[in-house]
Amino acid sequence: MTSQTTQNFAKADQSLGHLAVQIPGATAIFRKLKLDFCCGGQQTLANACAEKGLNTNQVLTEIQALEHHELPPLTSTSIELIDHILARYHEVHRQQLPELIRMARRVEAVHREHPQVPAGLADQLETMQEELLEHMAKEEAILFPLLKLGQHPMAVHPIGMMRHEHINHGAQLEKLAELTTQHQPPSGACNTWQALYAGTARLNEDLIEHIHLENNYLFPQFEPSAQTSHCV
Repeated sequence: MTSQTTQNFAKADQSLGHLAVQIPGATAIFRKLKLDFCCGGQQTLANACAEKGLNTNQVLTEIQALEHHELPPLTSTSIELIDHILARYHEVHRQQLPELIRMARRVEAVHREHPQVPAGLADQLETMQEELLEHMAKEEAILFPLLKLGQHPMAVHPIGMMRHEHINHGAQLEKLAELTTQHQPPSGACNTWQALYAGTARLNEDLIEHIHLENNYLFPQFEPSAQTSHCV
């Protein structure tokens, strides 16, 4: 039995609520398949799938895709790094933010009388989504095609704009941390609330890593200093 098979068996025996909290993004899969991770969160994945007539292994394959976060080798070419950023971060941000907004709206509505309800969190996430979508669209339509063509001089100005917008993204992450008490749900929080904060924590990690790869590995290859250094 392979280690992957062993991990699959272990996940199949875990509760829906546990998986929703531990694997950000799993809630979207559960909602799509109508698996109740909130009120019915104590049921194991295997039993829930059996009741719905779902193939547990297929569901696990979808969940495993959420956990695949390999970084490219730092010796990757600029084209390989750009392709990695597009697949690993741009597409992931587009998937994770709508689900986080949905959960935030629910938590704010259901727990509006709770003293620690994250009032304004959904609005903050919507602001971040709008800014990120615009930012990524500019990279995909303008900057990345230039970089793939190796047009260093023409890329300097849009790189500067992206670096400036990255600073704003960092400020938005600080606001996100404040609204979620550093992504720590209160004692006794429901599964949706816990999954929401696990998701905002993952968004924070993903966006920081995304910016790091661009600012410190990709962009320097196309800036004037790259002509006199050996930055990879």
